[in-house]
Amino acid sequence: MDLNLRHAIKSNINGNDVSQLQATIVDAIESGEEKMLPGLGVLFEIYWQQASEDEKQAVLKGLEDAVN
Repeated sequence: MDLNLRHAIKSNINGNDVSQLQATIVDAIESGEEKMLPGLGVLFEIYWQQASEDEKQAVLKGLEDAVN
């Protein structure tokens, strides 16, 4: 991913509150547009970088359950 795209996405969501972040995620998923996937990826990256090991394991378990 181009770092400029990552930076642009981070700039667009900087300062968003919980309801704005939720709306962004729901909109991206409901639209079904592949162009929204990089934004979700950046959100996940931001979360992952600050998550504790326990939080990461919980996410990984949830993902495993969801795909199986």
